[in-house]
Amino acid sequence: MSEKYNDLKDLGEFKLIDYLTQNVKIHHASTIKGIGDDAAVLDHESRKTIVSTDMLVEGVHFDMVFTPLKHLGYKAVVVNLSDIYAMNAHPRQLTVSFAISSKYSVEAISEIYEGMIHAANFYGVDIVGGDTTSSLKGLVISVTAIGEAKEEDLTYRNGAKENDLLIVSGDLGGAYAGLNLLQREKEVWKVNPNMQPELEGFDYVLERQLKPEARKDVVKYLAELGVKPTSMIDVSDGLASEIYHLCKNSEVGCSLYEEKIPIDPMTHKVIREFDLDPTVAALSGGEDYELLFTISQSDYDKVKGNPHWTVIGHMTDKSQGVNLITTGGSVTPLKAQGWDSFGKEKEE
Repeated sequence: MSEKYNDLKDLGEFKLIDYLTQNVKIHHASTIKGIGDDAAVLDHESRKTIVSTDMLVEGVHFDMVFTPLKHLGYKAVVVNLSDIYAMNAHPRQLTVSFAISSKYSVEAISEIYEGMIHAANFYGVDIVGGDTTSSLKGLVISVTAIGEAKEEDLTYRNGAKENDLLIVSGDLGGAYAGLNLLQREKEVWKVNPNMQPELEGFDYVLERQLKPEARKDVVKYLAELGVKPTSMIDVSDGLASEIYHLCKNSEVGCSLYEEKIPIDPMTHKVIREFDLDPTVAALSGGEDYELLFTISQSDYDKVKGNPHWTVIGHMTDKSQGVNLITTGGSVTPLKAQGWDSFGKEKEE
């Protein structure tokens, strides 16, 4: 950003948009018209168009006490791209909208937008429009992601079959561990603002919370292996909740094996420091933005041993229910206590 402004009133809405978007780059030929007109014009030719939108609200989805502004912008983009990848599709365009309260300076909003541009460039996505308006309290960010895919490549939540293998990418619970650390240090800061936060050595779980990544690589690897998932969803609300979504939409049951759930050693250590159960953190913590998918057993040889994902269970007949097979070998109904936008947690 070249010129410097402090007060939003110095610019007004239209000049603010010009200021924020001056460094936006176009990556795709499918973007016929981007920012600068009444609407964007896109042309995905014979491919299907996939659209997803998410809204982040200050005090609900992010806390400005411990959230770096550029990280917030980056994360706002990533959580939307994750939904497109979860359809086995490729994101191409974004629209970005803000509702901004008077407590935010132009510099602050500019930092958030710089994080968005960085994410867009990293994932090769075009920012093609959006809106800005005033907010009476706090900051609201709304991002819409637009993707494309061949019809035969699209993967929905309703395709899982009995005996399909259940697979998750990466590891789980890290974002929840990072959130607990940040909230603990916030409470210390509230008591003594001069205290420096004790966050050294916890980079992995902090990044999982503050600057997650969408798993575009998983979609790429599956395509290279010639494997199309039978169903897929991203892990935003916790593993257990997402398994329930797949089972409900596909009308199947599931056996999830506790010992197979991938948990990073740092996540395990931090969760234990808070006297919490790492398995519960993985099942219900949320915000990991990994991909959870099912494949036919006939594709197992193609995916086995791959370091990017783990087979954690299999789908069963609907009548058998959704169960957790504990490390001790007992079978217990799986509880989904993930994030719910209208309450702290939900249980199915």
